[in-house]
Amino acid sequence: MTGSARITDDTRIAALAPVRAYLLRGARAEADRILAGARAQAAAMVCQARRDAAEAAGQARARGRAETVPLAAAERRRGREQARSIVLGAQRAAHEELRAQVLAAAAGLRDEPGYERLLARLTAMAERAAGPGAAVTADPAGGVVAQSARTVVDCSLPRLAGLAVDALGDQVGELWTP
Repeated sequence: MTGSARITDDTRIAALAPVRAYLLRGARAEADRILAGARAQAAAMVCQARRDAAEAAGQARARGRAETVPLAAAERRRGREQARSIVLGAQRAAHEELRAQVLAAAAGLRDEPGYERLLARLTAMAERAAGPGAAVTADPAGGVVAQSARTVVDCSLPRLAGLAVDALGDQVGELWTP
């Protein structure tokens, strides 16, 4: 092979730049759509949870007035705990819904026109990360898993989607903060 006919990794990477940009734009648009839907759902769930919490606290106050001071204090505490549990449950449900939507969107990538290019990139990344002699297998849910003697690199679509949600970290809390 002559020097002019040799294709370098930099050339391949540069050639894939428009594809990468297109996939990133699509993924960001889909993530924005999912995030907007999740925010709306989370806001509704938190609003309902707050109404339920206010109702529970109101009922606890009413019962507390009718009973002695120590019993009233215990009931208010239970009401606050119940309210907190309701809010935490709504937050947990919103987080689980976001995760489910992101996993579904990731699964849908297999039907997208650029999936074969994405799969090739994931394969190359997994092989590099796992090291020499790594065996790469296609994951039934999409993406690949590479395994060498000491390393397993999971580039499956569900794993990558889960990592993306986890990477949001505290930003997920914005879903249920008014």
